[in-house]
Amino acid sequence: MGETLGTLGSAMAAIMFLWAMFQQYVPSDFRRHIEKYYQRLLKYFYPYHEITINEYSRDRFTRNEVYTAIETYLSTNNAVQAKRLKAETAKNNVQSLVLTIDDQQEVEDEFEGAKLWCASSIINPGTQTSHRYGQSDEKRLYRLTFHKKHRGLIEKKYLHHVLNEGKAINSRTRQRKLYTNYESMWSSVVFDHPATFETLGMEAEKKREIIEDLTSFSEAKEFYARIGKAWKRGYLLYGPPGTGKSTMIAAMANQLNYDVYDLELTAVRDNTELRRLLIQVRSKSIIVIEDIDCSLDLTGQRKKKEKVKEPTEEEEKDPNKKQGKGEDAEQGKTSRVTLSGLLNFIDGLWSASNGERLVVFTTNYIEKLDPALIRRGRMDKHIELSYCSFESFKVLAWNYLWLKAHRLFDKIEILLGEIKVTPADVAEHLMPKTIESDSETSLKSLIQALEMAKKEAALKTKEEEDNEESKSAIEDE
Repeated sequence: MGETLGTLGSAMAAIMFLWAMFQQYVPSDFRRHIEKYYQRLLKYFYPYHEITINEYSRDRFTRNEVYTAIETYLSTNNAVQAKRLKAETAKNNVQSLVLTIDDQQEVEDEFEGAKLWCASSIINPGTQTSHRYGQSDEKRLYRLTFHKKHRGLIEKKYLHHVLNEGKAINSRTRQRKLYTNYESMWSSVVFDHPATFETLGMEAEKKREIIEDLTSFSEAKEFYARIGKAWKRGYLLYGPPGTGKSTMIAAMANQLNYDVYDLELTAVRDNTELRRLLIQVRSKSIIVIEDIDCSLDLTGQRKKKEKVKEPTEEEEKDPNKKQGKGEDAEQGKTSRVTLSGLLNFIDGLWSASNGERLVVFTTNYIEKLDPALIRRGRMDKHIELSYCSFESFKVLAWNYLWLKAHRLFDKIEILLGEIKVTPADVAEHLMPKTIESDSETSLKSLIQALEMAKKEAALKTKEEEDNEESKSAIEDE
């Protein structure tokens, strides 16, 4: 037995040595000819065929739909065969675990009498190349191996079966995600924001109008195809800080069961990277750019011509200083996304890929935005989220205090009609501060804050009037 193993080891070592010599010293053209004839010879003796399913398409822009489907299908039906598994929490149940197949594992599957072997692999190139957009050289794939006599069955029926089953499983078990961008890639966490339109502090009629608009959009696939428009819709949420713009986005996502892509424009290098991010966004999603008036220089600056500064005497004597100053200014720009690039992102040709998407902008100062950015057709629906009305207060009172009516409501209604206060400020006073706090204590705290705000507003108005009178007196003199 020992001699047999020794002989086998020597033979393997000799084969490996010869193979290394063959790879190093035989010219590549000659090797290709040998491999070509080897493959032809292999067809006569090796009865198995293979199908390779890469994670990404050749352009590396979009994830392969078939890869996602087969990953889900195998993890659901064949995970018990794998020796290494990955564990994740189940949808809407952190106490339950979902086990999926880990990398570099092989499982068997059977379909209408045909046996297949499905192996997951990772390919790491021997040489590392630098990518401008931070994409990894690592490639994942699935390799399906089956007998050649079953090729027709696999191609015509099995792959379609896996694709349909994988989509159905994903639809039942998918967890909605909140994405954020890093370079040209998205990373995500589970989206579990509890906001709904029922808990949103807003007038009932306005809520109903928005819900109907969202529902109509989500059911309008055939309509958009008939009129020749991409299946997307833009929403502009504007109003003072603290009026619930971010909460509105969460309620929209929960209403439609959509993922949320929170796009940080200042982290995007240029228009090309912005386009790459757009292509990766899946359908049934909301693309959000919050505080767009603060994100980039997109606030109507096209109308302003940049003044050309005259060079100083020192710069005239030393041109290198002038050049260095320009280079420093260029390096200070963290993002070169332009208004034109953003407009193409919203409604250009690339925006039609992966339909059923909402694009939502938020701003505190709508007057600062370029009209081209928010015109109808790009931002189709403009929603003003203003100060807290009495009807909005009643929704908040029910959410925080479980009150439909109270003797102090009349006084609060009068005060809310006289001063401007945001829903966030109202909610802060309705929030119980101690275990012993009751509803009346919270309402009295709100009334006190509203009366204080009313006095401050009156003093501010009087000061402004006094300043105006002083200016008029000085002008008369």
